[in-house]
Amino acid sequence: MQKRLFPRIAAAASALLLLAACGQSRSEGPAEVLLHTTAGDIRIELDGRTPLHRDNFLKLTREGFFDSVLFHRVIADFMIQAGDPASRRAPAGTMLGESDAGYLIPAEIVYPALAHTRGALAAARTSDEVNPERKSSGSQFYIVWGKPFDGATLDRIQQSVTAATNGEIVIPDSLRTIYETTGGTPFLDGQYTVFGRVTEGLEIVEAIQGVATDSVGRPLEDVRIIRAEAVRK
Repeated sequence: MQKRLFPRIAAAASALLLLAACGQSRSEGPAEVLLHTTAGDIRIELDGRTPLHRDNFLKLTREGFFDSVLFHRVIADFMIQAGDPASRRAPAGTMLGESDAGYLIPAEIVYPALAHTRGALAAARTSDEVNPERKSSGSQFYIVWGKPFDGATLDRIQQSVTAATNGEIVIPDSLRTIYETTGGTPFLDGQYTVFGRVTEGLEIVEAIQGVATDSVGRPLEDVRIIRAEAVRK
């Protein structure tokens, strides 16, 4: 895993402060956000089992935080990442991925119900060395593309996941089947908060993850979120 999946964070926020920032009356259940991008529209369902992440993403969407930000890090057969506010007006060649909303969100890892299958929406974060509680970035997120893995490779991935989670995460057979056929990034399971998934526009995610990039994963031609829209409360 390249370190730039983990944006550098300057400040943290407690769960209570985050709830206050998102408003005292929180919706129940899922919500939907439509990302209008220069490559096409991506519809995302935010999962009600991760209410802190759901409400924060809705809050930022309604504030226009994601409008005009780039997919600043794209890795083929892996994921596409956005949410860095510094990317809005960043000239070509500028290093991105170090800025976000300025606070952290407590981890809400709901596994195996929410896993890194293709189309999953998850929160970026700093590494375990500086972030042992695995708190999420306040705004940087990634959408999983991934690839299929054979059984032997999944066995090796399980060993890695076991070591990273002190044996707490076991990839169930139901997920192994998905990872063997459709694909994803199972080596991240149990270590990052998955808080939603793409319900429409997966072909747009496929197109974005296949664009040409520079050596640090920034697309050579900008791929931008023109506007993010909350379409269902």
